[in-house]
Order: sequence, then structure tokens, then C-alpha cells
Amino acid sequence: MAVAMTFEQVVETVRQCSPKQREVLSDLMRRWEIESVRRKIAEDAKESLELFRQGVLQPQSATEAIQELREYLGR
Repeated sequence: MAVAMTFEQVVETVRQCSPKQREVLSDLMRRWEIESVRRKIAEDAKESLELFRQGVLQPQSATEAIQELREYLGR
């Protein structure tokens, strides 16, 4: 049975780990975050493609897309 830990307990446990263990944990966390971002990008792409197929999103040139992004970013 898994035991729940508070964030503070996790931090203290990690502090007690060896430098190598912290390095491995850091690498794992970085990989988990990268994978999470990749999943989100894939979900957004699927949703956008479906909206495009439904006619909700219209095609635009790269120039138009860049201009729209600049306007959105206030540049």
C-alpha cells in the first residue's frame, strides 16, 4: 500500500539522497516534463486538425500566421 507524503516530506527525503540519486531524480523529472509537453502538443494538434476538418479553422499562409502571432504578442 502506498503512503502519501506531503510536499515538504518529499523535499526533505530528496535532500537526504546522495548527489547521484538527486541527479537521477532530476533527469527523470526533466524527462517526465518533456513527455507531458509532448502529449499536450499532440492533443492540441489533434484538436486543431479536427477543427480544421470541420471548417472552424481556415488555412492561412505563413506570412498571415506570423502577422497574427505578432499582433497577439503585441509586437
